[in-house]
Amino acid sequence: MTVDSALRSPIMHSPSTKDVKALRFIEEMTRNVDFVQKKVIREILRRNSETEYLKRFGLKGFTDRKAFKTKVPVVTYDDLKPEIQRIANGDRSMILSSHPITEFLTSSGTSAGERKLMPTIEEDMDRRQLLYSLLMPVMNLYVPGLDKGKALYFLFVKTESKTPGGLPARPVLTSYYKSEQFKRRPYDPYNVYTSPNEAILCPDSSQSMYTQMLCGLLMRHEVLRLGAVFASGLLRAIGFLQTNWKELANDISTGTLSSRISDPAIKESMSKILTKPDQELADFITSVCGQDNNWEGIITKIWPNTKYLDVIVTGAMAQYIPMLEYYSGGLPMACTMYASSESYFGINLKPMCKPSEVSYTIMPNMAYFEFLPHEVPTGKSELVELADVEVGKEYELVITTYAGLNRYRVGDILQVTGFYNSAPQFKFVRRKNVLLSIESDKTDEAELQKAVENASVLLGEQGTRVIEYTSYAETKTIPGHYVIYWELLVKDQTNPPNDEVMARCCLEMEESLNSVYRQSRVADKSIGPLEIRVVKNGTFEELMDYAISRGASINQYKVPRCVSFTPIMELLDSRVVSTHFSPALPHWSPERRR
Repeated sequence: MTVDSALRSPIMHSPSTKDVKALRFIEEMTRNVDFVQKKVIREILRRNSETEYLKRFGLKGFTDRKAFKTKVPVVTYDDLKPEIQRIANGDRSMILSSHPITEFLTSSGTSAGERKLMPTIEEDMDRRQLLYSLLMPVMNLYVPGLDKGKALYFLFVKTESKTPGGLPARPVLTSYYKSEQFKRRPYDPYNVYTSPNEAILCPDSSQSMYTQMLCGLLMRHEVLRLGAVFASGLLRAIGFLQTNWKELANDISTGTLSSRISDPAIKESMSKILTKPDQELADFITSVCGQDNNWEGIITKIWPNTKYLDVIVTGAMAQYIPMLEYYSGGLPMACTMYASSESYFGINLKPMCKPSEVSYTIMPNMAYFEFLPHEVPTGKSELVELADVEVGKEYELVITTYAGLNRYRVGDILQVTGFYNSAPQFKFVRRKNVLLSIESDKTDEAELQKAVENASVLLGEQGTRVIEYTSYAETKTIPGHYVIYWELLVKDQTNPPNDEVMARCCLEMEESLNSVYRQSRVADKSIGPLEIRVVKNGTFEELMDYAISRGASINQYKVPRCVSFTPIMELLDSRVVSTHFSPALPHWSPERRR
């Protein structure tokens, strides 16, 4: 698709003048990828030439790519942590960026269990806003009439903290929702939400969810699209409706707001929305939601004009697709953009494609991009320019940002699926080394191993030990939760670990996981209690036999630390002798440790 072909195509919606401007910008960026990339890296190096970090490598003012790639090393977060910690502690000298660091955007946890801090400068918000401004012009080519209704998006702010030096540290979307660009955004008929800002910005996620759901019900005929950031978030909203529909229907029936809402800003904004009783709507909600065993297609029953779901269903979120199809009656799922705390990257130019076909076109003006060929030993492979990647190959994304990340390994594994003009298009394959993920949490093998080791200490008093384990992310429940399969060697068969001990093991595992996981459990309530399923002895031998029967080498076989293949899960579940859940919430505090 190009702008010209879109305008000529009889199946496309004719773009507005504003949309044409955005689409022509996409054309310009994607036709001149290497030129734009040269310009971006030159500008970044010119700006940051006097920073302590770049001076360390002797660039001496050079702004060309060759000098940069020759002298500046590829790094991970651990390599940059000393510099980032100095900034967090209050050092305002030009360490990474010549522009002041205004806040840190928090990313998934480090090996020490703390969130990563991604430096951000003030103008980064404009770059993020630019990418957002391209989404609807593309969507309008495929779905006409989105200016005739509203979007029911479940959007939330998360807990934030301040670094010892006083800089905010918060998730990227919390930063965006609290920005003036979002709060004072001009009216756009294509981006009208059912939820008032006061509900989105409420720090109490329960009050926020209740209010956003109530508004969505009150405006059910106006809703043209439903969404959340992640697929899991939209499923959590459906689960909330299942639990709270009676109270919501009562509010609608009486025209009064539930006493559970105490936030003054929400109460004031809702006084202009919930203005009178609507018994007909209340009765409808009761009749539809009261069918406890039949929630199939509930989204289109309540919101009959919904054209698509706007959710991320790539990577770890793909596990939620069957549940979304069940609740939506098979509505299309649009994945519109690719972004992270480090930077925003690109957009999906075919947003109504099947989830399995989603590819993102990198916008070359967002940062300087390099690509490390995946599964090639580090040091034996040259990093590849954005314009030079090859179709079919997998790469790890490496970025250089205006805020001072230089040749930083993001950890995303991408596969090149094709090109749009001269811009490569990528399928998100996975996060590097991640085993388990329910939402924004990311648990790798080393972290899971440490959690198992810490929990198994509790079994030592009885001479019991864990001889094998594996795991999977259970997403059929709402919220999802981690399931860990343990095979135990019990020294005294007459005195095996009781349920209390095993429950303590569950909690100890949760205490050992990173702060992102624990925040999701405690504050966001987006992850349920961790579950340990004890399997009978010999189960993992059977697992190996099954793998060998399918062609695995007995000499190279390793127990998979995470499983998703249905026959393997069925084998494991058929051997379960007891199940145990974490009895309490793990410790979590929004305050960062120094």
